[in-house]
This record gives sequence, C-alpha cells and structure tokens, in this order.
Amino acid sequence: MRSIVFVLCAASAVAAAQDKFPTRPITLVCPFQAGGVADAISRAVAPIVSASLRTPVIVDNRPGATGAIGASYVARAKPDGHTLLIVPNSVLVINQWVYKSLPYNPETDFIPVINAGRSPNLLAVHPSVPADNLAELIALARKKPLSFASAGNGSPQHLCGELLNVSAGIDLVHVPYKGAAPALQDVVAGHVPVICNALSLVLPHVRAGRLRAIALAASTRHPQAPQVPTAREAGLPGFESDVWFGFVAPAATPAAIVERLNVEIGRALRTPAVAAPLQANGLTIVADSPREFGAQIAAESARWRQIVERAGVKAD
Repeated sequence: MRSIVFVLCAASAVAAAQDKFPTRPITLVCPFQAGGVADAISRAVAPIVSASLRTPVIVDNRPGATGAIGASYVARAKPDGHTLLIVPNSVLVINQWVYKSLPYNPETDFIPVINAGRSPNLLAVHPSVPADNLAELIALARKKPLSFASAGNGSPQHLCGELLNVSAGIDLVHVPYKGAAPALQDVVAGHVPVICNALSLVLPHVRAGRLRAIALAASTRHPQAPQVPTAREAGLPGFESDVWFGFVAPAATPAAIVERLNVEIGRALRTPAVAAPLQANGLTIVADSPREFGAQIAAESARWRQIVERAGVKAD
C-alpha cells in the first residue's frame, strides 16, 4: 500500500512540475555566431517550441572562447528549464581535454536534454587548390605549406584537421576563427585553402561550386552526397570525425521539466518544415532520450580524449 501511495505521489509531483512550466520566456543560448548549424537548428526549433509551450523562446547568441562563454552562462543559470544551451560535441566532450581549465565543468554543470542531430565532417578545398581527391591533397601538402580553417581552437573542425595530420603524416597549419560561419566564409573567399567542417554546413557551397569536396570523414557514404568518397575508400581509414548538436540544461533541472523539453524539442525536430531542410544539407536528425544522449556524451568523451592526446592538441 505504501509503495502505491509513493508512486502516486511521485506521479503527482511530476505532473505538477510540468503544469507549472514554463512561467516565463525561455532563453536558448547558442554559444556561436549566427549563421552556423547550431544557430540554424535553434532558430528552426524555437518558434515551434514557443507555440507549443505558449511562451516566447528567445535565441541568444553568446559567441567566444570556443563556446565556453555561452556554456558558462548557462551553467550558472537557475536550473528551472527556462535557460537552455545548444552545443556541438566540442563543448561537452572535447574542450575538457584541450584546455587546461574551463569556466564550466562539462561533466557536472549540465543535464542532457536531447541530441538534435549529427553530421559527418566533410573535407573540402577552395576550387583554386590543385587537388581533386584525398591522395592529391596529401601529396600537395607534402610539397608546400597549406592551412585549414576551423571554428576555433579545440572545435570538432580543429580536431578533424589535426586527425588528418596524424593519419596522413602531414602538417596542415591550423587557422582558428570565432565560429564555423566565419571560417567557412574565408575558405569560400579563398583566404584559407582547406576546411574540415560539418557536411550540413559545407555541402551547399559544394553544390554551388564554391568549394570542392575531397572526402567524407566517415566509414560510409552519405545519402545527401553519394558522389563524395569516404576517407576509408580513399585509403585513410583512421580519418573519421563527425559533429553533433545537442540541447542541455543546467544541472539540477527537475527531471519532469527535462522530459517535457525533450518531448517538445523532439517534436519540433521531427516537424517536416524543420527536418527536411536540415536533412537535405546532410544533418541526420537524432532526437533521442536524455538517457541515450547522456550515454553518448560519456562514450565520445573517452574517445576524443584519446584522439586529443595522440594529436598533442593544446589550446592554451
């Protein structure tokens, strides 16, 4: 009898927490400049979640320090579900192994809400680069200095380039930017010759002829770019890297609110108007549970620690 009462009380508490949420506008912090994939996902999801929860969902761009500025802001926010953070895997699984110290703790300051989607990284070059495939690019890099652009020190794009260096035995010079969008802009403009960035961000420029695809950093080809060979097919099987974008909340956010946010954001991500354009540009919608997302974060953190140590990457 006592167990039945306990279950009923617990269920009532969960329902009460969900009924009281939200009580004010929700701030969705994107720790990068406007124009990147995280920003695009945020702005696509925000109006749908806003309509469903009947409260404004405000996208707040707080770029800088490879996502640390926005992440630390959310880490200190009140854990009531009204402040969320959308981040790529760098902020939660890479930065801690690259930086000596961070203004946030990726393992204890956040609670997973939902993984929005993931995209393999695509290695691409400006059309002026005399290389049509991975073998030619590697050969060129051994003859002359080449540089690659990334979203910043310790970003997935930075690690992708360093992984290429280690796997191919070359020495591309890293050029960090404050976000994926400005890095991509400079490669498109021809200021930096090489980039390794999310397929979803690079593919539109490849289709428009502004960039040339070299290889996909994945084990299998992608349905949105079936003509692009994988690094494995090109003879470099160790060169595999992707980027994902997930929503997290401050630690200690009530489980009932986390579940509510998971449901609402997941529903928005599956809406055809949101999913179709993201999938068309190479992003695979994941929309998993908080538990599944948490397990993924833990597993990938261990993997990237090994990669960072092998590449010897240090951001400070």
